[in-house]
Amino acid sequence: MKKVAYRIETPRFILRCWDPIDATLLKSAIDNSLDHLKPWMAWANDEPEPYSKKVDRIRAMRSKFDGDEDYTYGIFTPDETRVIGSSGLHKRGGPDQLEIGYWIGADFIGQGFATEISSVLTQIGFEINGVKRIEIRCSDHNKRSSRIPEKLGYTHEASLRDVAVETEGTRSKTLVWAMFAEEFNPKKQRVSFKAFGADDHLLKTYDAESLKN
Repeated sequence: MKKVAYRIETPRFILRCWDPIDATLLKSAIDNSLDHLKPWMAWANDEPEPYSKKVDRIRAMRSKFDGDEDYTYGIFTPDETRVIGSSGLHKRGGPDQLEIGYWIGADFIGQGFATEISSVLTQIGFEINGVKRIEIRCSDHNKRSSRIPEKLGYTHEASLRDVAVETEGTRSKTLVWAMFAEEFNPKKQRVSFKAFGADDHLLKTYDAESLKN
């Protein structure tokens, strides 16, 4: 069986594969964050959309997750009553490579969630998915987002001109950050987690506290 983390539990958030029953929570999170999301997420310009569309989108994401085509996670509060945002390990760069993407809802920005989520998914990508390279990409206008891969030890490899599509169709540079498996140092990963597979079996436990000393 291919090792894929379906659920990741941390002290501050839960990362798990989307389920159609999450459609109401997802719609609420997006609808309440449109002013925050539209400058950076081209898809946000098509929002708000009906509840039924959210169900369809989640079903499509779940189908790709189960089919090992793409891994999109919902980010939930520990009690799973609110959606913090969404993230994923996306197959966008060929074999043995994944790209981390993320968006955080307006109520949760500035609290370090995107950095912690990217840190956890970096470790998951290398140690569970077993890829050799992971990328993080963002607009050069999004200073908050561009600081995340830098904090995590990624290398800035390129600035692609006029690639990122922003509000009203304007374009900006896309910054490309990358890390290879041999460059990843788990001792610098400061988020404890437990990762579970599709049948709820434990894939990995990581205790960041034990490495602080």
